[in-house]
Amino acid sequence: MILVGRLIKGTHAIKESVFNKEAEDTDFRDLLEEGLISLCRELDIPVPLWLNKNTSEFARYRKTFFDRDQFIEDVKFDRFELRME
Repeated sequence: MILVGRLIKGTHAIKESVFNKEAEDTDFRDLLEEGLISLCRELDIPVPLWLNKNTSEFARYRKTFFDRDQFIEDVKFDRFELRME
């Protein structure tokens, strides 16, 4: 699984990181959670709240966005994009 995490401020990407792990015996959901946590750690941001809208967007488009209000702590960007390649 290859996941790309991108921090967006306005219309500009300010930071990006990639998670790449192939695990045949790991459940997709567990691998997705591991990737999300790893990307947040690399980008030095808190882990966002995953809502139902994120599940539907990710299932439909292989991409989802997390807005500022999905983070418990204050963040210095507008959106966090998570995309599967």
